[in-house]
Amino acid sequence: MIGESAMARCTFLGLGVMGYPMAGHLAAAGHAVTVWNRTASKAEAWADQHAGTAAETVEAAVADADFVLMCLGDDPDVRRVAEQAIPAMKPGAVLVDHTTASAELARELDIEARDAGIGFLDAPVSGGQAGAENGQLAIMCGGEADTFAAAEPVMDSYAKAITLIGPAGAGQLCKMVNQVCIAGIVQGLSEGLHFAQRAGLDPELVIGAISKGAAQSWQMENRWETMVAGKFDYGFAIDWMRKDLRITLDEARRNGSTLPVAALVDQFYADVQAMGGNRWDTSSLIARLERPKNGAGS
Repeated sequence: MIGESAMARCTFLGLGVMGYPMAGHLAAAGHAVTVWNRTASKAEAWADQHAGTAAETVEAAVADADFVLMCLGDDPDVRRVAEQAIPAMKPGAVLVDHTTASAELARELDIEARDAGIGFLDAPVSGGQAGAENGQLAIMCGGEADTFAAAEPVMDSYAKAITLIGPAGAGQLCKMVNQVCIAGIVQGLSEGLHFAQRAGLDPELVIGAISKGAAQSWQMENRWETMVAGKFDYGFAIDWMRKDLRITLDEARRNGSTLPVAALVDQFYADVQAMGGNRWDTSSLIARLERPKNGAGS
């Protein structure tokens, strides 16, 4: 276990819109960082920018690491990379998966990591690209308390809040709760803004009034202006949100929970995808309401 002031040998696997800045914060905190990315040129660019090391293979990247952190796309990506990483990691090292993936996969990887003599945390993040760039992510973790204690000072490089929720898989389940809440809030905000404009109200005055009361939310304070302006390039893409909701709805079917709003909003996001908004951020639900009345789903 490293102390809060100790520097560690860290490897970051996956340099997408989240992983690239997260790895940068690790380097800025003084950790020795090696990176790997499926597209090698991005890893090389990161290494040049941050005076780190780019590895050609997953196995080479993780061999000497105290902590291996990864932020990938979906369950198959995590499974493929983990199958390469776990056997190559040294005993006592810790694997931290920041991908939003299934709880079932997290539990499987925890067992495989234990068998290999390494620690494992499922540690999905919330805060989007801006949170990653600003080092202000919220991280929800599943795993053993001693593994969490060892990895927490490293994750602190890019986090504002880190919480151990429970055993392996609990971090992913908590992230599902996060996405369910966001889906409902964004749809409600979209409908409220849509209604305000159709009623001839000034959205700025409306938000100024209601944001001081019970309707207040992060989405309201940070996204209402861009939503009204029809600008949707400010965060988490719909393609990824639908992936997360798919995982969540699958889990809901397994545990018997009822998520009618989340299921409905998932279909609303499918409508926005059909409008060409796959890479728009999640606040683009309002675009579905603002299109001509004869549009599908109006």
